[in-house]
Amino acid sequence: MATYNSPLQDFLHWEKTCPEKDFLRQYTNGNLEVLSYGQSGDQIRRVAKAIADKKLPPKSKIAMMSNNCAHWIMMDLVIMMSGHVSVPIYPSLHADSIKLILEHSESKLLFVGKVDNYDDKKRGFLKLPVIGVEKYGIKNLESWESLVAQNERLENISFNDPDDLMTIIYTSGTTGNPKGVMHSISNFSNAVRNLFHDLIVPEHPHFFSYLPLAHVAERLGLGAGAMLKGGSLTFPESLETFASNLEDTQPDLFFAVPRIWSKIQAKILEGLPQKKLNILLNIPILNTILKKKIKFKLGLSKARYIASAAAPLSVGIMKWYKRLDIEIIQIYGMTEDCAISHCNLPERNKIGTVGKFTHGAHGKLSATGEICIKNNCLLLGYYKDPEETAAVFDADGYLKTGDIGEYDHDGYLTITGRVKDQFKTDKGKYISPAPMELKLSKNPDIEQVCIVGMGIPQPIMLVIPSAQGKSKSKTELSESLLQSILDINPGLENHEKIQKAVIMKEDWTLENGLMTPTLKIKRSQVEKIHMHMYRSWFDSEERVLYE
Repeated sequence: MATYNSPLQDFLHWEKTCPEKDFLRQYTNGNLEVLSYGQSGDQIRRVAKAIADKKLPPKSKIAMMSNNCAHWIMMDLVIMMSGHVSVPIYPSLHADSIKLILEHSESKLLFVGKVDNYDDKKRGFLKLPVIGVEKYGIKNLESWESLVAQNERLENISFNDPDDLMTIIYTSGTTGNPKGVMHSISNFSNAVRNLFHDLIVPEHPHFFSYLPLAHVAERLGLGAGAMLKGGSLTFPESLETFASNLEDTQPDLFFAVPRIWSKIQAKILEGLPQKKLNILLNIPILNTILKKKIKFKLGLSKARYIASAAAPLSVGIMKWYKRLDIEIIQIYGMTEDCAISHCNLPERNKIGTVGKFTHGAHGKLSATGEICIKNNCLLLGYYKDPEETAAVFDADGYLKTGDIGEYDHDGYLTITGRVKDQFKTDKGKYISPAPMELKLSKNPDIEQVCIVGMGIPQPIMLVIPSAQGKSKSKTELSESLLQSILDINPGLENHEKIQKAVIMKEDWTLENGLMTPTLKIKRSQVEKIHMHMYRSWFDSEERVLYE
């Protein structure tokens, strides 16, 4: 295949050479709707013609908000084809956050696809013209369907320079307001080629897209990846149909975040308790049949690459899955480096690490142990924020990731903490909570855990119990958490030893603002809410407390 300079040109290649091939596969009302490359291209070209006729200033910002669906990918291609800059917005955001992004990005137009609670979210739309998708119940003066019906196809496409701005991706904001990460067209083209340089996937692979496409990893690895390889993208209908839609798809690559791996594990153990599973796995022949059945039921029977990212996945969970012949590889990257930094591969998977440098990436550790990265797809900068842009690069042009890590003698990277997550107890000792949280997450009674301790002598752990943990009595759950503390403390320095466990009465969720759209804990928000209680919890005679 010839070399192309953008995901758009990758798409156009397949639209021309194999227009009949499946591209976008959407489950709707229990049925699978399929758009080929040719059919998708026809809709994209007609909507792009409508956008071109609006005569917006060149390279205008056009926002797009939708859950994962066929229209998300088509909207993205429309914006590229019409020569503008995309601003993806997480559909889980509240109206105030949507308004902040639209104002800051100076967006001229907004595409809206498959979203929940639309009436609440549209309070943040300012007075922007909105193009909605009628299929998902979005009623506006202009709709995707009407533009497809009323416009000719855009045939003469003018391509922007590869170094031009392609998109502004607003980070999910674990530590404050999101920042607009600017990426060029060539950044995305370079990144997807770097990613697939070492991956062996079949011709026209099948991908399953459910994690937010507004995040760089899903958009790059699956969206742009499908366009690079002439593959298909399947979208589940809903959370309720997720498992059956995934089982029917059997993708060639599957990507999840730690919280999802924990939930899948809990679901398996719900139907097959650990003691029974252990017995079955120790029976020859039967164990092979069982493992194949589980992998097929999970939709992973054909997946050569089964990956986890966004946050560390515990060694215990990875080894648990490996007993089922499910080899999870951890990968590491961030929005600012186009998610291209480090990865493991099935043939060289060192559990507990995030692997070696991906193709085209290299890096170093600063004097304080901060991981610093260089590749050919680093951000152009933060939109309208020169101070933050200058601060994120070191004197040699390396991206400062904010993560702390260490390399072993084979070149595998282990993440040991995050610079901003460190806190100081009232003894004046700094603590990095991430490694401790990772060890504690091995306990299947723990869904989420956050180690805190600013202003008290020893750290305490805030816990959201798992479904299994919630099913236990208070005594049983308390004993389980106390055992985790007793297991971990001997390996910690004296100032790190955990003093208490506090069981939270409310889960940390997207809806209450305590998790990001990529399912990471918003540590700063959790601390903001609970810090005033640290001293009284610490002074309590109980080792395990309920909030």
